[in-house]
Amino acid sequence: MSVVRKTATLRNLREQPMWKLLAADRAPAIAALLDNLLLEQDKVLPSSVIEERLIRDLETLRANGYDFPFGAKAYLAEWLSLGWLTRRLAPGAVEEEFSLTSEAANAVRFLMGTIQPRRSATESRLATVISQLNRLAEETDGDRKSRLEYLLAERDRLDREIERVNSGEVRTLPDDRALERTRDIIFLAEELVSDFRQVRDEFEQLNRQLRERLMDYEGSRGHLLEKLFSGVDVIGESDAGRTFHAFWRLLNDNEQSAVLNDAIDAVSSRPFSRALLPAERRMLRNLTTMLLAEGSAVHDVQQTFARGLKHFVQSREFMENRRLHSLLRIAQRSALEAKEQLRTNANIGFSLTFTSARLSSAAQWGLFDPTTRVGDTTMELVPEGELSMQDISEMVRRSEIDLRSLKRNILSLFEDSEIVSLSDLLQRFDAEQGLGSVVGYISLATKHGQIINEHPFPIEWTGADGVRRSAQAPSVFFLRQNAHELES
Repeated sequence: MSVVRKTATLRNLREQPMWKLLAADRAPAIAALLDNLLLEQDKVLPSSVIEERLIRDLETLRANGYDFPFGAKAYLAEWLSLGWLTRRLAPGAVEEEFSLTSEAANAVRFLMGTIQPRRSATESRLATVISQLNRLAEETDGDRKSRLEYLLAERDRLDREIERVNSGEVRTLPDDRALERTRDIIFLAEELVSDFRQVRDEFEQLNRQLRERLMDYEGSRGHLLEKLFSGVDVIGESDAGRTFHAFWRLLNDNEQSAVLNDAIDAVSSRPFSRALLPAERRMLRNLTTMLLAEGSAVHDVQQTFARGLKHFVQSREFMENRRLHSLLRIAQRSALEAKEQLRTNANIGFSLTFTSARLSSAAQWGLFDPTTRVGDTTMELVPEGELSMQDISEMVRRSEIDLRSLKRNILSLFEDSEIVSLSDLLQRFDAEQGLGSVVGYISLATKHGQIINEHPFPIEWTGADGVRRSAQAPSVFFLRQNAHELES
């Protein structure tokens, strides 16, 4: 490739989201935010969660002198327009979900990798290259003689290894080389997770391209329509779909999964694994789960696009879009023909009123928070009245029976007697509320005592006015064993 072609290619790459992120004015802070939000642990976040976390991180950065003048929603919208974030509404979800695009993830991972640089040339990576080359040469060799020689040499090597083990000689990798090889495996696994994002983006791009082809086709029924109406999974039959399906079958193979899990458990239990960083140990321990989760997400995206594309073609929406697309193309052709006859600033005698409605995404709408619109609760000071608190308390006492005082009177008599009668209470304590106190004792007896109506007896009491009064009342008794009911 000539230097001119390379320059042109790199110039085109400079307009891509990955290069724009690396060249952004706030690239260090933005990369740190994206890594903290959508790359370190959670790969997908609902709009409300990512906005809340971004608000918190922005406040932390502002407190340390970083300039972020706008709110979290503004930055999310900007990052979406620049191609660093993508959002989609998953089936059954109540709000949109955000995730990193593959280009943004590669840019952030590149920057994060420079913090802890890896040695580019290692014995482990060289051994991997040699092993893969030998395996490739052996599996592509069609000569019977050389293939047989290779297998016999491999058998002799295995026999010698078996003899050494039987004799008690077991050779293992030194800890430093084992640690180096483990980190190379983790690095390859991280790249594999990144490949899933790339495949997902390829499916999205393929879905858009197929819909554009359907819109641009002007015939009665083309090859793509025939395949869709025949029930063919066009996205699954693509190159990206076939490659992913092959990988997905291997990942879901029970035997391969068992071998992978056993190998991870074995490596994690080795002494040299203690020298791994916490993030490396977490990556190694969760490798199978992570691969299955990323693969499942891509598989769901593929199935959703395939079903959506088929449903789109078989619905009235497809025909309406085709009709609208045809009208737009006619309008474009008419405009091209008219531009040779009319000036751009010429009056054509037609006025077009633009709509004043504001269009926005559903993710930009926020729920109503009643706490943000609290009514005026200030109270005006009024002149003090003639009544004192003592007068008000006296009015309350006159209007309501003071049952608390009556209960205290009953409990105090329980200290000397097992049974307390109404007569005992009126003799020991004044009826401060007059007849109201007598009625209060009888009311308490209906719930916590005993009332005998067959044998009424005379009672006397002295009211708050000092006048002595008498009346006939039923026999009322309170038992000490029920005292706990009066304590509440």
